[in-house]
Amino acid sequence: MSERVNVKVLLLVGDEAEIVADAPDATEPERYPVVEIEAATGAPREDLPGMRLTARVGAGDWLYDWRRA
Repeated sequence: MSERVNVKVLLLVGDEAEIVADAPDATEPERYPVVEIEAATGAPREDLPGMRLTARVGAGDWLYDWRRA
């Protein structure tokens, strides 16, 4: 079973969202497709910046299974 982490959407850059994890080893924001986060959370893209979410950590530390926190 994969770990679920708390994350925050910092901002949108084109079709990507900059995400930062609430984890001690998270040093830089990572970019993820906005459409993937919109589909999983039901939140419109204009509401994503500043939103707190949870996500599962998959292979290569890739985040997926986005949910509103």
